[in-house]
Amino acid sequence: MMHRTLFVTLLVLSAALTFGQQKDALEAYKSGRYADAIAITQDELKANSNNMDSYVVLCWSLQKLEKHQDALNYAQQALKLNPYDFRIIEAVGESSFYLGKNLEALKAFEQYVVLAPAGDRIEKAYYFMGEIYLQLGQYNRADIALTTAVYHSPQTAAWWSRLGYARMLAKDYPSAKKAYDEALRQNPGLTEAARGKQQVEALLAKAPAAN
Repeated sequence: MMHRTLFVTLLVLSAALTFGQQKDALEAYKSGRYADAIAITQDELKANSNNMDSYVVLCWSLQKLEKHQDALNYAQQALKLNPYDFRIIEAVGESSFYLGKNLEALKAFEQYVVLAPAGDRIEKAYYFMGEIYLQLGQYNRADIALTTAVYHSPQTAAWWSRLGYARMLAKDYPSAKKAYDEALRQNPGLTEAARGKQQVEALLAKAPAAN
């Protein structure tokens, strides 16, 4: 009976320690101590290589330090354990984007928005998709993605400016002006939006003559 009680006690203590470490790692990440979060999660993975939460915080922390290849490597390891963890899938998309792997990034973000339509990073996923579509020259798709991004995060002036840019390239000048106007309403000093608005207004002024 004593041995059983001791075993249960050790098991509870081990679980409490693991929970405490995970909590510490997440708190370190949230407080901006990314190197500490990386060290904690790496120790966690040495103890339990199947800990998906540790992989998630590790990838996020590496991304904050712009170590995107390392983050991608860990994310790919994690996907071997659980190919449907949407947090890891988003991390694959983000790191792939910054590494210039646009098609891989787009595939990951498309998978993320299907698996987690109300996920914590849904607005970022659509924003990155918009940027990728811009680079691919698919301006209408960029418009749709960036419109969805600002729907989820309406107070991000820079994203409204990028939406204006996508619409201008798609030659939807009235809608582009509206997006630029919203960007400047939120941030009157946003140079990119001010320049884009001037270009759109010039194009709109020429439109009647072209007809």
